[in-house]
Amino acid sequence: MKTARLLYGAAYYDEYLPVDRIETDMEMIKKAGMNVIRIAESTWSTWEPQEGVFDFTHLHRMLSCSKKHDIQVIVGTPTYAVPTWLARKYPDIITETHDGPGRYGHRQNMDIAHPMYLKHAERIIRRLMEEVQPYDHVIGFQLDNETKSYDTCSSYAQKKFVDYVRTLIHDDLSLLNEAWGLEYWSNRINSWEDFPDVRGTINASLGAEYHKFQRKLVSEFLAWQSGIVQEYARPEQFITQNFDFDWRGYSFGLQPEVDQWDAAKPLTVAGCDIYHPSAQDLTGKEIAFGGAIARSLKKDNYLVLETEAQGNHGWLSYPGQLRLQAFSHLANGANCVEYWHWHSIHNAIESYWKGVLSHNLKENATYRETCRIGADFAAYSTHLVNLKKRCSAAILLDNASLDALQWFPIPDGPAYNDVFRWVFDALYEMNVECDILSAEDDIDLFSQYRLLITPALYSVSDRLANALKDYVQAGGTLLSTFKTAVADKMLKIYHDDLPHGLTEVFGMTYDQFTDAVQVGLQANVAKPAPSEKISSKTAAEAQTESSAVDMTKLVSQPRASEPKQDVSNHCVHNWMELLLPGTAETLAFYDHPHWGSHAAITGNRFGQGYAAYLGCYTDGDVLKKLLSFLCEKAGVAREEAVYPLIVKRGINDLQKEITYYFNYSEEPQETVYHGAEARVLLAGQDSPHGGNSAAPNEIPTALVKEGDRLSLSRWDFLILEEV
Repeated sequence: MKTARLLYGAAYYDEYLPVDRIETDMEMIKKAGMNVIRIAESTWSTWEPQEGVFDFTHLHRMLSCSKKHDIQVIVGTPTYAVPTWLARKYPDIITETHDGPGRYGHRQNMDIAHPMYLKHAERIIRRLMEEVQPYDHVIGFQLDNETKSYDTCSSYAQKKFVDYVRTLIHDDLSLLNEAWGLEYWSNRINSWEDFPDVRGTINASLGAEYHKFQRKLVSEFLAWQSGIVQEYARPEQFITQNFDFDWRGYSFGLQPEVDQWDAAKPLTVAGCDIYHPSAQDLTGKEIAFGGAIARSLKKDNYLVLETEAQGNHGWLSYPGQLRLQAFSHLANGANCVEYWHWHSIHNAIESYWKGVLSHNLKENATYRETCRIGADFAAYSTHLVNLKKRCSAAILLDNASLDALQWFPIPDGPAYNDVFRWVFDALYEMNVECDILSAEDDIDLFSQYRLLITPALYSVSDRLANALKDYVQAGGTLLSTFKTAVADKMLKIYHDDLPHGLTEVFGMTYDQFTDAVQVGLQANVAKPAPSEKISSKTAAEAQTESSAVDMTKLVSQPRASEPKQDVSNHCVHNWMELLLPGTAETLAFYDHPHWGSHAAITGNRFGQGYAAYLGCYTDGDVLKKLLSFLCEKAGVAREEAVYPLIVKRGINDLQKEITYYFNYSEEPQETVYHGAEARVLLAGQDSPHGGNSAAPNEIPTALVKEGDRLSLSRWDFLILEEV
């Protein structure tokens, strides 16, 4: 969704403050150049202190005062934390999960399938919408907050699940037992009345299908809320949701609990919450992957509805980093940057998740930096808003495959999101921008990309396998990693050659795998490869015939003087598939006394395209060498610069190319500019390219031409606009 200008602001909670200072806050927000606040999503018990008794005093204070100061508002529906009276009246609204019964106190612990929860949630949503309708500076609505199923295993949810399964398999128990393999350990279901509690299952097909059903509950819940809000919203008001990501103490990968592509369908614009390490650990990777996923949900620009100001312990940004982070969001396609939250909270669990203001509620270094960001956003909004990204590479993500690797994890090895981030981070460090695609929803988009990567795509339907085959045959370049095309969409392992439906595409197969202990890679092989192949050609013959790649550039040649126990060449970890090439060329063999005759990485010409298979989990440098080779083969352009100097490009509303350069390091960085003549739109404090932030409408005129050297000081950035 296009916006008229960049949005910049914070979540605001008048109801949390220990003193009455709303006028002071709104003046400070305005002074900082912030033009939007998000309100109302967290305090159902404030708006409805007892059943049917409503008090919107704080709501109207925020709406009236923000209007007075010309600050726009996003209103959130307050349904993610239930009031005490509702939990007392209906104790089972606090849901049971795989871990047992819940207790009141925490947020997001309710049963979103409970009819009484839904009834009362609808009432508070409707009352809230009635209250905000008269305010024309309300620009949009956020549905709930970081919605998930909260692992509900209630009787309501499990009954709905049985109904869902009956529809899924056309009420055919024989089909269900066969599809899920329920003969195992006498798990067969012979009557729908005998359907067991899902929490006890040892069957991945049943367990993963229930997890998929829980994701479906989320999609239905958000669609239901969207329908209610649409009854009250004006045509120009947007509807969004602040999707979040897998959490490792910060945003890390694909959200396991939500099919975000499906859940985003009733929205007009996607929103997200991105949190990340900062200070010496700031890399920009979380901003980039989170933005790529958010951008993919509606194939459009997105809103960052929450990100850190001061944040958690250890997240306090170095001077200048907050500004670097804000423009990093824009460079990935965001039209909005909002902090959680304006003021640090004085009670409860998030007291030390600090906002823009510290607990003393005074101006501080973080606030002063937001003032500079706000001035920059105002000055350059027409040049930076609605940035359109054009990527030649894409990564295919899949919730079913994520579930599969939770049920069948690699022992002591990478989880699904580790594999995703391994691939994404390598591309990021190489300055290869990529889109994210959904394995469920985006099959028809494959042809738009020169390079397609499937990390650990364990679960593959015949439709998806055929789409990948057609993509390569038509000229695409495909890279699939280990654990690809192992099982169907119900996680039943295929009983033909792996990777299922793609052996011809990859020109190889495998039927054995093991853990990788002191294993490296080598470009040569000491003895003929095993005889079990999908063609009569030996791996050595296939290698001899190949002239497509200089393998010595892909892996290090083993050194005769290097003892085998030296771990310096042990670049394979945790998992290795013993690949059996047929028509494929071997790009790397294992360096191991027993597995050295097996291929580790293969490449195969198929139709007009090329398919590479990476059968092991390697060091990042090996992956980057392989990706570099495939980018060159696919015609995917690469920047001369590499991490920590990150380059982002896009087309603005003026149909001019915008190029961002970011230095994510403590040291100054230089690179050479390649491209059409451009002007410096915005440069850092110590930059030789244009100096400080401009006042509104004062655009720098310094020009940059092909071959010019660009310099960035530590934790700084530079923005160029094509002339």
